[in-house]
This record gives sequence, structure tokens and C-alpha cells, in this order.
Amino acid sequence: MAKLGRNERCPCGSGKKYKHCCARNPQVEKRPSTPEEQLKISLMKAVEKSVAAASQKQKQIQELGVFVLLSTSRGNCWLFEVTQSDCVQLARDAELLPVPIDENPETIEIEWSHTYRVKDRQMVITAYSDKSEMVMEDCPVKEVSASIKRIRRKIPQEMLSEIHIG
Repeated sequence: MAKLGRNERCPCGSGKKYKHCCARNPQVEKRPSTPEEQLKISLMKAVEKSVAAASQKQKQIQELGVFVLLSTSRGNCWLFEVTQSDCVQLARDAELLPVPIDENPETIEIEWSHTYRVKDRQMVITAYSDKSEMVMEDCPVKEVSASIKRIRRKIPQEMLSEIHIG
């Protein structure tokens, strides 16, 4: 059976979109979700898990696709993207910040606020807005760098360059 998108016409012939027709019928066999759809679901679950850990001031590092999520013992939470070295803070001092992630069936859009780099064994964060720099004092640089390297080894360079859209 070919994979059927939610916005495609329903194969039953009703003329409706699948999501408004047989997708609502529990007796109709559901198609398995695509890897892209699984990543979208997993990203938000991973963000929720990481923010929850930060609110409890628990140190945690998660790898998911091209993302590294970090929650620290100070209650900070960051989402790092490996392809372009972008990042965004999701929690500060155990307080949840607005999550700038917009998902739709085709893409995950994230409004990145910072870039990151490792300099002199410290994680340096640069804001897009005013180019100000700060050093993440509570960042386990060695572990985050190892996660980034693992992701870069797993995913071929040509695929990494196609993942990020400006």
C-alpha cells in the first residue's frame, strides 16, 4: 500500500481529504508514520522531557536527529542544531521560555536566537539580535561536543547540508 498523506484525497472516492474522511474512522487501517513525521513528534517530546528536567534542575543531554538538547543543574535548557551551529534557550533558571518551534506536516521551523561555538573549552553563545557573546558556565562542553561529533559521524555531510533551510 502506498503511503497516503493527510491532505491527499481519500482513496475511498468520497472526494474529501483523507484527514476529514477515513482517517477519522477507527476501522480503517492507519498508515505508519514516515520518519519525518516521527522526528517531528519525537522533537516535541524530547523538548518537553528536556524542559521538565531543567525545571527540576537535573542535568541531561539528549541526541535526536541533528539536534542536541541540554538541560543543566542550574535549570537552563538549550536546543542545539548541528548543521549550522544554531541554538535557542528553552528554559532559564528553571522557568519555561516560549518554545519557538512551529511544526506542520512538511517541516519543523525553529526560530533560532543564537549561534554556538566551542572556544578554549567553553561554550560561547552569540545572540543574533545584537551579536553579544556569553559563556555558558553550566555547560558540560566535553559531553555536548561529543554528542555533536557523534551526530556528524552518523549523518553524511551531503545530507547535513540539505537538512537546514535558511
